[in-house]
Amino acid sequence: MSRFNRILLIVMDSVGVGAMPDAEAFGDAGADTLGHIDEHRGLNVPTLERLGLGTIRRYKTIHDNIGTGAFAGKMAECSAGKDTITGHWEFMGIVQDVPFPVYPDGFPESLMQRFTAETGYGFLGNKAASGTAIIAELGQEHLDTGKLIVYTSADSVFQIAACETIVPVDELYRICEITRNRVTVDEHAVSRVIARPFVPDGNGFTRTGNRKDYSLVPPENALDLLTRNHIPVGAIGKIEDMFAFRGITTSVHSKNNGEAYRDLVTMMETVQNGLIFANFVDFDMLYGHRRNVDGYGDALEAFDGMMADLISHHLESDDLLLITADHGCDPSFNGTDHTREYVPLLAYSPSLSGCGRIPTRTCFSDLAVTCLDNFGISNPFPGTSFLEVLQ
Repeated sequence: MSRFNRILLIVMDSVGVGAMPDAEAFGDAGADTLGHIDEHRGLNVPTLERLGLGTIRRYKTIHDNIGTGAFAGKMAECSAGKDTITGHWEFMGIVQDVPFPVYPDGFPESLMQRFTAETGYGFLGNKAASGTAIIAELGQEHLDTGKLIVYTSADSVFQIAACETIVPVDELYRICEITRNRVTVDEHAVSRVIARPFVPDGNGFTRTGNRKDYSLVPPENALDLLTRNHIPVGAIGKIEDMFAFRGITTSVHSKNNGEAYRDLVTMMETVQNGLIFANFVDFDMLYGHRRNVDGYGDALEAFDGMMADLISHHLESDDLLLITADHGCDPSFNGTDHTREYVPLLAYSPSLSGCGRIPTRTCFSDLAVTCLDNFGISNPFPGTSFLEVLQ
């Protein structure tokens, strides 16, 4: 019998809580996403305080006001990476000892020749760049020539941008599927191929909400074990893409934080037991990569309000709410890429009578082990359950 009938696992995409000991090896010594936002802008997040966010370490404006039923700590990533796929896969028990390939100087000529031959399209760019910056730089040339804008980042991604009036969204998706299945293979098997549609906006170009990620198919993971044991798994946001729909029984592709919260509440009406796994993407997509400290802070405060509503009106007594992040993306740091940081681990249930600390976890896969432990499923994944800490 399950201790908690339902687990809600919410990922605040990129909300890191300070550089990991090996951050220097990733060029991220001194990165501190939440700490720098707290220091530079200040935050009013009373619900996250009640959930124990202020107990993880000392902050300037985030207070230690942990409430009954809340337990908090932080987790270190044990995989060799700091990208979205690596983090989310590790949540479900997949530890990557060898990082996905990255291309800081752009993709090799042989790969781009294969891209052109397979898709029938020429390309512009082929370099590491900010998505908004490269669209501003090459958007007009794309309109004039019909060539696709290809770029990457510090992550293992092959991103393809096109204007929706030049390359319809369905055609861009087809191009990405070809790239995933016929181009980025073998030694060039990047973690994700990403469709990045955009439109003219009068002052330049704006990316639309029709982004789509094409992930590698993951190895067997905790989602597979849950569904194999007839435990429902609901996915919200880009979770379906990151796991290539593997081990998922129902999903909604929410495009932003507001939609993700709306869809979470709706899904709770139908997925009344099991796991609901949700990604809230705006922190990373709109503010971390764009180095917008104020916008990031606004998004955190809005998320705090969503969690207040969730706890007050939708959370059942036998639910377990888990809130974490997949990496950092410090908006005050150098560059525009993810940062190698610890992530928060917040746990709350109305059924718990205590409160306190969760010892620091040495691997994100502790989440997989804990979820499976809750549902009485043995597993081969690395990690240790923290279920017994929650009293």
